[in-house]
Amino acid sequence: MLHCGPHTGSDARDELEITGDNSMEKKAQDSRKGAPHRAVPPAVGLLFSMALMNTLLYFCLDWFFISRPRSAPSSAHCPHGHFRMGQMKNCSPWLSCEELRTEVRQLKRVGEGAVKRVFLSEWKERKVALSRLTSLEMKDDFLHGLRMLKTLQSKHVVTLLGYCEEDNTILTEYHPLGSLSNLEETLNLSKYHSVNTWQHRLQLAMNYVAIIHYLHHSPLGTLVMCDSSDLPKTLSQYLLTSNFSIVVNDLDALPLVNHSSRTFVKCGHRELHGDFVAPEQLWPYGEDMPFDDDLMPSYDEKIDIWKIPDVSSFLLGHVEGSDMVRFHLFDIHKACKSQTPAERPTAREILDTYEKVLNLLRETVMSQTREML
Repeated sequence: MLHCGPHTGSDARDELEITGDNSMEKKAQDSRKGAPHRAVPPAVGLLFSMALMNTLLYFCLDWFFISRPRSAPSSAHCPHGHFRMGQMKNCSPWLSCEELRTEVRQLKRVGEGAVKRVFLSEWKERKVALSRLTSLEMKDDFLHGLRMLKTLQSKHVVTLLGYCEEDNTILTEYHPLGSLSNLEETLNLSKYHSVNTWQHRLQLAMNYVAIIHYLHHSPLGTLVMCDSSDLPKTLSQYLLTSNFSIVVNDLDALPLVNHSSRTFVKCGHRELHGDFVAPEQLWPYGEDMPFDDDLMPSYDEKIDIWKIPDVSSFLLGHVEGSDMVRFHLFDIHKACKSQTPAERPTAREILDTYEKVLNLLRETVMSQTREML
């Protein structure tokens, strides 16, 4: 029979022995664990958490803006003579004269150069850029630019949507951030402060050099960017896209160099001045002899290399870290400014150096961040 009454003496002794055993076991476990750790002060824990969050944020931003490969414009996946932009799912043939006349609505003028006027326009509720010839005297340049656009379609060149030679019109993708001339004004806007860093500015410089490399190795051969007699003129030839990359927009002055046949170029028929243009573009016979285009020597694509340091310096700006980038690019930029064109590096060599500097400095910043923890 089960007895539920008070414990007997033997029961009490048994319970005491069990309690003693448990107490001894707990002490043995405590002795194995060692002395208890002191509690971490709340302030130290908070500082550690903030440092960890900052590190994670840095790596996330670094991946998003630098490491993340840039996707080429979707038109690059379309067959020649077709385009795709924005959220378009399928490729569309270049618009014909009839479609440009009936489907494109001109809104307002947004730019003008010697060859064409550019109008913000609308096509099927999409913003587009409609270019019109300024005067018949410039028609040859206009048609040359159209031929370049048609042939050079790639991730480096603005997307061609259609054209009409009868009406002297060209339709291209519209980029609301405008030309590279507006870069500082754009990055000074509060919504773009997060990308106003030396990392992203160096990436823009790499985009620019990649375009020069593409033109020097284009499907047509070695092309020279002749519309670049000063920095503002050069910047106006390129557009800043919404995902903060660069495309070349103005291809009206792209003469061809052929080294095997010793065919070289001259950018225009007037005398050029200043330090921005390459030395071989300057009149070589002194002030006493009047400029004569027939006597002016021709040159090759190395004039584009001479100008790269000036354009890159503009793109790097004066944000924190940009002077550090300039220091690491000093040697390659010095080589670009060689008085002897043949001694200047190629665009490919410059681009490789830019990539090495980007990776080096990024690793340096990461190491410093790790040491702070």
